[in-house]
Amino acid sequence: MNAVIYCRVSTKKEAQESSLARQKEELQRFASQSGFTIHQLIEEKHSGYDIDRDGILEVLDLLKGGQVEALLIQDETRLGRGNAKIALLHAVHKYGGTIYTVNQNGELQLSEADSMVLEIVSIVEEFQRKLHNLKIKRGMDKAVKEGYRPQQNLSHQHHGGRDRVDVPIEEIVNLRNRGLTFHEIAATLKGFGHHASKATVHRRYKEYVDEQSEKH
Repeated sequence: MNAVIYCRVSTKKEAQESSLARQKEELQRFASQSGFTIHQLIEEKHSGYDIDRDGILEVLDLLKGGQVEALLIQDETRLGRGNAKIALLHAVHKYGGTIYTVNQNGELQLSEADSMVLEIVSIVEEFQRKLHNLKIKRGMDKAVKEGYRPQQNLSHQHHGGRDRVDVPIEEIVNLRNRGLTFHEIAATLKGFGHHASKATVHRRYKEYVDEQSEKH
C-alpha cells in the first residue's frame, strides 16, 4: 500500500528539531515493519490549530489524486488539534484514505466523541449536497416553465485553454429577462453543463449591459 508520511512540530524552535527527527525515524521504521511503500515524506513546522498548512494540503492532494492510500503519523495530534483535526479527519476519510499511527501501532482508532462529530459532519454535508441539487433542479424547472428550451439554445461545446469560464451570455440575458435571479441562472446553467458561479454570471451580465450602453 502506498503511503505518505506526515511529520509536524508546532514551532520553529531549535528544540523541536529533535522531535521532528524522531517522528521521521519512528514512522519510517513503522512503515517498513508494516509493509507500506513510502511514496513521500512531508514535514513542516506549523501550529496544529491552523488548517492552512502547505504540508497537510499536499497530503490531501496526494490522497485525493489517488497517489497514496494511507497516511502515516505519530499520533492524531500531529495531524491537527481542535476543529482543524476534525476537518482534516473528515477530508482524509472523504478522499478514501486510511490513517495509521505509531502510537496505536496500526489504524487510528478514534474516540467516541470524535466519531460522533465526524458522523454529524458527514450527515450535514450530505444534506447540503441534496439541497444544492434541489436548487439546481428548481432553477431548471422554473426556466423551462418560463419557456426556456436548452436543447435549442445551449451549446455544449467547450473550448480548452481559456482563462475565463465559458458561459453563454445570450442565455444569461435570456434567463435574466425571464425574471430569474443570478443564483438561479447559475444553478440552471450548471444543470445544463455550464459551470459558473453566481458572481461570474453577475459579472458577465453586467459586462453585457455596459457594452450595450456604450453601443447606444
